[in-house]
Amino acid sequence: MGDTAMPGAAPPQHLRALEHANRVRLARADLKRRIAAQETTAADVVLNCPWEAASMEISDVLMAQRRWGRARCRRLLLSLGLPENKQVGTLTTRQRQALAALLTAKTGASRMLRDEALAPA
Repeated sequence: MGDTAMPGAAPPQHLRALEHANRVRLARADLKRRIAAQETTAADVVLNCPWEAASMEISDVLMAQRRWGRARCRRLLLSLGLPENKQVGTLTTRQRQALAALLTAKTGASRMLRDEALAPA
């Protein structure tokens, strides 16, 4: 009659799904923190596609970078013909390489400008 759990029995499906969703959420938050802290780059995430990023939208990965908002993200993805809501795991190899190349070029150029501004005259 009742749905009481027996000792040693597996937890119900909805609790397993909730646990999985929490693990994914925490892993994604950690990945975004590492991108923001520049411990890893968005280009690396796009190229390597770790399990926690496979179902993330490209825009979420890009906006985890410092100084990257929705407008900058849209401009970059529009130049590649990619929708913002496309998942990282569904990118083709060619799309991954093109996006990573653009990201590397953009971060390299901004790093160079920052270094020039900080250099003593």
